[in-house]
Amino acid sequence: MTENPLAEGLALRRTPDPCALVIFGASGDLTHKKIMPALYALAVRRLLPPQFAIVGVARTGDTDDDSFRKDMETAVKQHARDPFRQETWDELAPMLHYISTDFADAGGEDKLHDLLAELDEKEQLGGNRVFYLAVPPPAFPTIVEALGKRRDSAGWTRLVVEKPFGHDLESAKQLTATLLEYFREDEIFRIDHYLGKETVQNMLALRFANGIFEPIWNRQFVDHVQITVAESIGIEARAGYYEHAGAIRDIFQNHLLQLLALTAMEPPIDFTSDSVHNEKVKVLRALHTPGPKSVVRGQYGRGFVEGEEVAAYREEAGVAADSMTETYVSAKLYVDNWRWADTPFYVRMGKRLARHETTIAIQFKAAPHPPFEETASEGLRPNVLVVHVQPDEGVSLAIGAKVPGQGMTIRTVHMDFLYGGAFRTGMPEAYERLILDTMLGDSTLFTRADEVEEQWLLVDSIVAAWQRDQPAFPNYPAGSWGPPSADELLQRDGRAWRRH
Repeated sequence: MTENPLAEGLALRRTPDPCALVIFGASGDLTHKKIMPALYALAVRRLLPPQFAIVGVARTGDTDDDSFRKDMETAVKQHARDPFRQETWDELAPMLHYISTDFADAGGEDKLHDLLAELDEKEQLGGNRVFYLAVPPPAFPTIVEALGKRRDSAGWTRLVVEKPFGHDLESAKQLTATLLEYFREDEIFRIDHYLGKETVQNMLALRFANGIFEPIWNRQFVDHVQITVAESIGIEARAGYYEHAGAIRDIFQNHLLQLLALTAMEPPIDFTSDSVHNEKVKVLRALHTPGPKSVVRGQYGRGFVEGEEVAAYREEAGVAADSMTETYVSAKLYVDNWRWADTPFYVRMGKRLARHETTIAIQFKAAPHPPFEETASEGLRPNVLVVHVQPDEGVSLAIGAKVPGQGMTIRTVHMDFLYGGAFRTGMPEAYERLILDTMLGDSTLFTRADEVEEQWLLVDSIVAAWQRDQPAFPNYPAGSWGPPSADELLQRDGRAWRRH
């Protein structure tokens, strides 16, 4: 394979300390599809500590170490991004252990405590622990209390918590209080997997490592910002969760607002976790929407996605025939600070949209005196910088260029940077980076308690306004870009959503 010149001089990150990774909910989809494939990818790249143990904990009683290893091998073969290598698996498999227990029963924590003590002595793990809660939120208090009361190891302890972080502000505060009763804030790692994506992290590099962008990253040069988190899939047999959460709690409250915070934040004094979190919190505290008319919600009906007819949301298994759960949200938001005053941030997210994509588009103001308008071949458009988060990770800049030939004919063209083409390597999955950072004790790409609370403050105010009216659902067909009222949201300002 040809050497990649862009990879020259890249130093390997430090190896994590010896530790045990305990996965609660080891029989669930998250473990099979994300956690175990991520651990396998880290093993392929020799990024796991040499002294390491993985302990799966679940209520499945007919599973032992051997059957758990076989199950995880199947998961890796089906879901890992790397081709299966038997020699890598043969090194990883002996590290896997399994405990069948329910922490709601007395003595469940004793079985885990005894196994970890045994592994400490046998594998020289130093008492270091990562506890990963890949379980539904109602199980958190029982597990956290049991773990907190048996904290007698000599090493460090870290607790990984999957979203949702509460259902509203009050429940989020209660969850935080429960966690802080037994763990310090710097020991709690709230995972938002969007923050582990390479392109999201590259937003910081794009802004702060390039002298040409940061001077124009403000209200004087930026006309508006559009953030899109679009999914072509439906709820994928998650009706039990989705009916309770809806689009605003599933994506808007966490992923989307985190993307906005990274886009709008001030330069941190350094890239330590506290410095980055502090700047994001400032954005979230300054964030507001002008009023109920600046927020649109929708629910998909029957339609066609990629040429196939799909059912309406109310026809999905487990969904009520008269459900008022939203599957789409768009909003106009403002960040009330010196940098962004009066600059609108248009955000949207939804299920069963025209295609799968996540993008952050920064549209700059038009040139003050465009002498080429009469000769522009398709209407001279403003410069737009687009960060493609998924599926095709990269950055694109739209500029005006002269068409070859006589005369001064101008057309918009794109300068594109694609990660796969530039670095000639597969993009790491978000969970690989986040699990590794947890073991390293780096919480930069995780969410802090005050961030969560600020996000819920905005969402609670939006949901409260929704109680006063009941829209006519469904109001957009599957395979479209959402309800017509979402287009009107921008049209009132003389703008339009990006279509490509």
